[in-house]
Amino acid sequence: MSKFLRNINDLEAFRAAVHQCKGEVYLVSQDKTEQFNLKSKLSEYIALGKLASECGSMYEVYCQLPADEGYLLKYFYER
Repeated sequence: MSKFLRNINDLEAFRAAVHQCKGEVYLVSQDKTEQFNLKSKLSEYIALGKLASECGSMYEVYCQLPADEGYLLKYFYER
């Protein structure tokens, strides 16, 4: 799944949704120069800091497992 992030107002809810996923979830910059594994604590905090300080539309989310894609798509569309 590639999903541009828009209007993530509740970073804690986004973080909780990512941690419900079974596989790895990555936050990747559009130009592919930055990639953060959101299941890694250190990487997660750096990525969430970037989301809080920059425009979220500069990043995409990628899931390792198709089932996780469906879960996060549901999260994005319910927001």
